[in-house]
Amino acid sequence: MNGSGSYEVTFLPSGKQAKVRPGTSVLDASRRAGLSIATRCGGKAACLMCKVRDASGRQAGLSAVADNERYKLGGMHEEGYRLACQAKVTGDASIEVPEDPLHAAIRKQLERQREEEDSLW
Repeated sequence: MNGSGSYEVTFLPSGKQAKVRPGTSVLDASRRAGLSIATRCGGKAACLMCKVRDASGRQAGLSAVADNERYKLGGMHEEGYRLACQAKVTGDASIEVPEDPLHAAIRKQLERQREEEDSLW
């Protein structure tokens, strides 16, 4: 914790950062960083849309996985996955935000189009 009583959360792959107070949810930290993590349930651990991954692999800077989150993730927590609405910041942390499925599909289609165009020339 720095002198102002806050921790730094870095979101990958964007590199966006936010300084937040201890106990802030990763979801709220992402919003502070200007990053949108999808959620439909309003932070109640019901929709599972806000899955993120601890980039350090050690749960560094995050609260322990609660029973309800462990149940919802179904073992994915062992691979470093957390629900952004449930994980609380307890120290400096690096969080990997998976690419939105729709954005991933669009990106892949655009890459295929570029490859096809490149092969024509």
